[in-house]
Amino acid sequence: MLLNKKTTTAAYLTALAYAAPGFLDVGSEAAHHEHKQQKRGGTCAFPNYENMVAVQSSGSNAGWAMHSDQACQPGTWCPYACQPGQLMGQWDTSITSYSYPGSQYGGLYCDSNGQLTTPDPSKPYCYDGKGTVSAVNTCSGGNVAFCQTVLPGNEEMLIPTLVGSESVLAVPGTDYWAGTASHFYINPPGVSVADGCKWGDNTQPRGNWSPYVAGANMDGNGDTFVKIGWNPVYLEQATPFRNEKPNFGVRITCDDPSQCVGLPCSIDPSVNGVNGVTSSESSDGAGGGGFCVVTAKNGAKAKIEVFDVGSTQKRDIIVGDNSTVEENLLGNNVSVPVNGTRLQQFNVTSLF
Repeated sequence: MLLNKKTTTAAYLTALAYAAPGFLDVGSEAAHHEHKQQKRGGTCAFPNYENMVAVQSSGSNAGWAMHSDQACQPGTWCPYACQPGQLMGQWDTSITSYSYPGSQYGGLYCDSNGQLTTPDPSKPYCYDGKGTVSAVNTCSGGNVAFCQTVLPGNEEMLIPTLVGSESVLAVPGTDYWAGTASHFYINPPGVSVADGCKWGDNTQPRGNWSPYVAGANMDGNGDTFVKIGWNPVYLEQATPFRNEKPNFGVRITCDDPSQCVGLPCSIDPSVNGVNGVTSSESSDGAGGGGFCVVTAKNGAKAKIEVFDVGSTQKRDIIVGDNSTVEENLLGNNVSVPVNGTRLQQFNVTSLF
């Protein structure tokens, strides 16, 4: 998850146990700011503070970025999602490294009285990421759900960014929790965030079984590391569609290619087949998933483009200021690992 220049290839971090039943209790925390929040049947209600986004609200989680059968109960940490391009700004400030169970102590703390406490009142609940990576969708099949994993939290892919034409992705800097990167599952075009931004099952290639994954972060020098890859879970023997070629691909492009190291970096199943990657720097990660990494130097901006495979047609897409740009329907695919009840996270690193 942490990107740094000491690593020469992208690596996957140690698998963490997936916490389905609930977050572990923690002791009293210092310097917490209390908010009286109405309790819902012995739980802390989702507060809808500025820029927070309620997710999977029909479950026991009731909007918190937690598994659908988890409630924000007294004595637990309750993570939350933020608007696209933004990062959660609250977590247990005593946890400064990526290790279990501290890696789950994100968001607000629901104390024994059923009141929400804010770990660091000097920081906003949500804040803008670095803004150096955006997702671009040129697919004919509809919107594309990029689903970010919750960290610190249970690392389920619950945080939604629905990409119509182009959306900024949340890219953390060194000030984010434990210096970790953001991680995304890329669902097939047309899958909603309600269906794609949750664990799911292996009956359909979405959620934990999405074909591709991606990751990004910025180091202290202003270099952004962007990774796309095949999801090892998609490739597992137990996955019934593991040999099926997705009808879409992904690739990384840069506004200024001269400032990017690692191009080309793309996945097109119609060209490379399942688990194939086009890159001079491609490698295999945990579970055998192929991936590639691009380093965007000195604050340069990169895009993760999602495209229809096997097509050279062009269509108009709307960008930023509503101007129209003609784009080739080209692209690449990305993936990340998760298996069974254990979710594996990866490290996006520089190519140096």
